Amino acid sequence: MEAKTILVIEDNEMNMKLMKAVLQLGKYEVLEAGDAETGLALARANPPDLILMDIQLPGMDGLSATQIIKADERLKAIPIYAVTGFAMEGEKEKARGIGFDGYIVKPFKVKELLDTLSRQFASVPPAG
Repeated sequence: MEAKTILVIEDNEMNMKLMKAVLQLGKYEVLEAGDAETGLALARANPPDLILMDIQLPGMDGLSATQIIKADERLKAIPIYAVTGFAMEGEKEKARGIGFDGYIVKPFKVKELLDTLSRQFASVPPAG
């Protein structure tokens, strides 16, 4: 099985380094974007297998970027997981309503993140 590519859209440099290290541990290819606009351009140029989207981003927020991706015929099937430090009641439902496929709360546990991704990819039928 070829390596899955995950696009991480995260503006905090330390969080990005941690996320990249964890994903590489799981043998994933990682694309990095520090803001939503760069993330959208990367997704369009090289559609990833999954997107990990920070909600609080400079400029366009992760909610708006997700709505744009889910409205794009070429990109709408890509699973997007919200990654956020906000774990308030009702946030998960709001995120799912916008189009997120999952919700990861920071700080996350390495094993939980890798298990979540593994389950996601196991449930997705191969393209074609």
